[in-house]
Amino acid sequence: MRELIDISVPLRAGIASDPPGLRPEIDYYDHARTAGDLLAFFPGATVEDLPDGEGWAHEWVRLTTHNGTHLDAPYHYSATMDGGARAITIDEVPLEWCLQPAVKLDFRHFPDGYVATAADVETELTRIGHELSPLEIVVVNTAAGARYGRDDYVSSGCGMGREATRYLLDRGVRLTGTDAWSWDAPFVHTAARYAAECDPAVIWEGHRVGREIGYCHLEKLHNLERLPASGFQIACFPVKVHAASAGWTRAVAILEQ
Repeated sequence: MRELIDISVPLRAGIASDPPGLRPEIDYYDHARTAGDLLAFFPGATVEDLPDGEGWAHEWVRLTTHNGTHLDAPYHYSATMDGGARAITIDEVPLEWCLQPAVKLDFRHFPDGYVATAADVETELTRIGHELSPLEIVVVNTAAGARYGRDDYVSSGCGMGREATRYLLDRGVRLTGTDAWSWDAPFVHTAARYAAECDPAVIWEGHRVGREIGYCHLEKLHNLERLPASGFQIACFPVKVHAASAGWTRAVAILEQ
């Protein structure tokens, strides 16, 4: 028996899913509002010719490729990857990266703004008794998952630091994910750290590992608390946006029972 668990959030306007200025906008057109649009294709037809006078429902959407649950391509992090090669865009991401066995790291106990280390990853893998295999998808369940849509969502959850990210990539992982707004620690916490340390290496440190080894990651996942630690697959094929830095995806966990 197969169970499918939706691990995506809906594209929705009017909630704190992203920082101000980066949130999606959706205009909804119902059947009554669009009757004239439909009739324009059929000269001589009137509203009375339409069942219940209805046109079609559709929406106008203004958003970035990083709204909603999406897959980031290596091009998002830098113009180069793998030590100088041209970074691939979302329409060039290998499809085999997007359907693989997966493992979940439960980092909900870490405080907001914490930067997870390689030791943290290793400790969690030991706890769940799992050894990583090449191309496995690794998702991180943070405290942010339960805050989606609330005012503090963007500043919630831990992030994956440089060494934690490199630990995964060195073992052949090429696609990762988080239920937080960003793979890295929330910017408000990183900004405070930068102000105290004046070390530019802390800025977007998890993302920037993609300059060394090209990889993708999912952001704004959902329902990760419903997943077991391992023994499932994830499907997360992105929308094929030409030459883009990311693509929206209906990410789904697949459990065989």
